[in-house]
Amino acid sequence: MPATIYFSGSITGGRDDVALYRRIVEALESDGHRVLAGAVAAEHIGAGGEALTACDIFERDMRWIDECDVLVAEVSTPSTGTGYEIAVARYRRGIPVICLWRPGRTSRCTAMISGDEGIRLLEYSDDSVDELLARLRRVLRE
Repeated sequence: MPATIYFSGSITGGRDDVALYRRIVEALESDGHRVLAGAVAAEHIGAGGEALTACDIFERDMRWIDECDVLVAEVSTPSTGTGYEIAVARYRRGIPVICLWRPGRTSRCTAMISGDEGIRLLEYSDDSVDELLARLRRVLRE
């Protein structure tokens, strides 16, 4: 059954993974899911972010979190905003959270994510994105 998914990833923390974010979002959309991703998957948005005020971005993203059935976050590039969104979804809204992480980008996944047994952590490598997408699809069907 298609879900509304909030997709989160780094913007100001670094934009090296924007093509990967776009690939994940496109795969989820091709499965019929509604994906709320905003600027995170937009290739024309740099580390400076969107041309909206900080308040406008905050209010929009909080509204989108309220609308979603699940939050999927790519956490390989550390991002304060992504961590904030994960916490809001999980602890303020009770929304399931799935985090995607590639070892090697950082020495380890932050303990605040990997230590939270309520967060589903899917580990993958640059060479196994197709396998990651298959695993993510299985988890979303559960």
